[in-house]
Amino acid sequence: MDESALPEDHPRYESLVTRHRIEAGVDRGITSRQGLIAQGRGEAFDYLLGEETIPTADRAARAGVARLLAADHPVVSVNGNVAALAPGETVELADAVGAALEVNLFNRTDERMEAIEEHLREHGAADVKGLTADGRIPGLDHERATVDADGIGAADAVLVPLEDGDRAEALAAMGKVVVAIDLNPGSRTARVADVPIVDNVVRALPAMTAHARELAGADDGEMERIAAAFDPDEALAAAERAIREGEF
Repeated sequence: MDESALPEDHPRYESLVTRHRIEAGVDRGITSRQGLIAQGRGEAFDYLLGEETIPTADRAARAGVARLLAADHPVVSVNGNVAALAPGETVELADAVGAALEVNLFNRTDERMEAIEEHLREHGAADVKGLTADGRIPGLDHERATVDADGIGAADAVLVPLEDGDRAEALAAMGKVVVAIDLNPGSRTARVADVPIVDNVVRALPAMTAHARELAGADDGEMERIAAAFDPDEALAAAERAIREGEF
């Protein structure tokens, strides 16, 4: 079934759309089969959060944008699920914050890397890094360590969408600012990030782009104030409260 054929009056329409995009991503060679499991886990946390962006998540999105705009060399990392779920939104955000795009995969093959690069270009990306693979992240023994030296390797701030704990931890150990989008407030990704955005990536990316456009004319002092006012521990605690105290 094509996405356009999904019944918009279905009470789980938005969920059906994301499931369809992940399934189509697998068919196209963009998303790994393990990505189906990861999507289900994220959807469960989103359900517990009420499938909405809580106020602290929006403040985190704004703080994350401030950190990316203030960086000298920001990079938006892209995996197979992100490429399948929100390719255009990812490209728009990277453009809005002046960041490079780089494909980074755990289940890395040349075919998947090239498929994701092509997919991002089809959605407006002018340049996509990741295929040069001339750098490594210290402390990782799997393919997520493989990066472009002039991309994630040289970045001072990296947006890590979706759960990716060991790499987020390794990037932080390198002294890079880590902005993460992760629906699980208890994940290592969220807990090691300088700015954890506990939200669905399909909502967070457009929200971040809107914040970036609003802050485009702000000076460095304003960016620093926004970043300094954000408390990652409180954001995680608020997300946990929303999960524990939400009504079903």
